[in-house]
Amino acid sequence: MLMRGLELLGMLKEDLSHLGAEDLHQFRRAWELHHRVLASECVTQHTMFRQETRWPGYCYRADHPKLDDADWHCFTLSRYDRQSGKWAMEKAPVYHIVD
Repeated sequence: MLMRGLELLGMLKEDLSHLGAEDLHQFRRAWELHHRVLASECVTQHTMFRQETRWPGYCYRADHPKLDDADWHCFTLSRYDRQSGKWAMEKAPVYHIVD
């Protein structure tokens, strides 16, 4: 379903390139919509990258239904390349400064 979500977001991104506004208020709303689509794509990419369920109800993977602290107690970092439209994902360690 995540792949289907990315497919639908891709179609929405194509439509956004033809979006117009009649005044500054509508322009702001259109710009906000553009950023919401980008944020949605980012969250979907992060969910696909993390092979676990964390915060049930928010990040749930039916194919990986358990919390996996051994491999996934980390931050997920992402970079988006505007030219290629590709996402680069990596793990970063969590440093606990308070016990």
